[in-house]
Amino acid sequence: MIQLIEWLTLVTTLPARNTAARMRLWRALKALGCATLRDGVYLLPAREETGNALRDLAVEVRAAEGSAEVLHIAADGAQDAAFRALFDRDADYGRLLAAIRAAQAQAEPKTAHALRREFRTLAAVDYFPGPARAQVEAALAELVAIASGEPRPAQGAIRRLASAEFAGRLWATRRHPGVDRLASAWLIARHIDPAARFLWLTAPADCPSDALGFDFDGAAFSHIAATPTTPERVTFEMLAASFGLDTDPAIAKIGAIVHCLDVGGAPVVAAPGVEAVLAGLRAAAPDDNVLLQDASRVFDSLYTNFSQEHVHD
Repeated sequence: MIQLIEWLTLVTTLPARNTAARMRLWRALKALGCATLRDGVYLLPAREETGNALRDLAVEVRAAEGSAEVLHIAADGAQDAAFRALFDRDADYGRLLAAIRAAQAQAEPKTAHALRREFRTLAAVDYFPGPARAQVEAALAELVAIASGEPRPAQGAIRRLASAEFAGRLWATRRHPGVDRLASAWLIARHIDPAARFLWLTAPADCPSDALGFDFDGAAFSHIAATPTTPERVTFEMLAASFGLDTDPAIAKIGAIVHCLDVGGAPVVAAPGVEAVLAGLRAAAPDDNVLLQDASRVFDSLYTNFSQEHVHD
């Protein structure tokens, strides 16, 4: 008896005049790692998450006056092997491994951070992982350990905390904050400790004993490692979960952006725009306090927009 394996296809057309919708679709398909069978026909392995993603895309295409259907197809052994070959990521992992090996001599934290994000993005669309992925993951862990700087995910459960017990505290993190530290400081000041004071550290070892550290190894609040049932959480997500803020849909959406930009993974449409704005603010701000003030206006606007979206859903 021939064993059949199920796959999913998105069959779609869009009006030629709607170039914006066509570009959005192309970017979304690329972010999902779809294989192209022919123009307008895209392939993914049949899984719950891929099915949900393709159905969401189909809804967007129809809203843009196009046509879209998500179809289940069954492949026999030979056809299944041919389909799997379309998702071979070994060449991509090979290029990434070469970049990691080159970066190890420099031990540059920014390079390690960028390569880790690139790995997470690639791994998110590696539907049939093999030895190449494991090799790159091990080399990347070695690079991050050499470069240090960015926190390594720690093992442990998240405890629920009361904001009232953290009022008027001194909060400390590494200077020149990136997206996770900026978003975390915003979350602290707006939703956890409105009287918070912030200290920007040259090195984590400089953290005073009376300060609450965040987003560095050994800090009170930092990255939490993945478990069999939960993904890795960046510092923003860890803070939100600790203080019961992760049930707020607007904060959850901001968390998805921060996660995407900080460690990669599932792509978020708004993330590149947020990244560009924050990069501009970092380049222009005279110090980290001013940078936080400017960045807080960005996160305030995101929070307001996402809150309104939830009300109208």
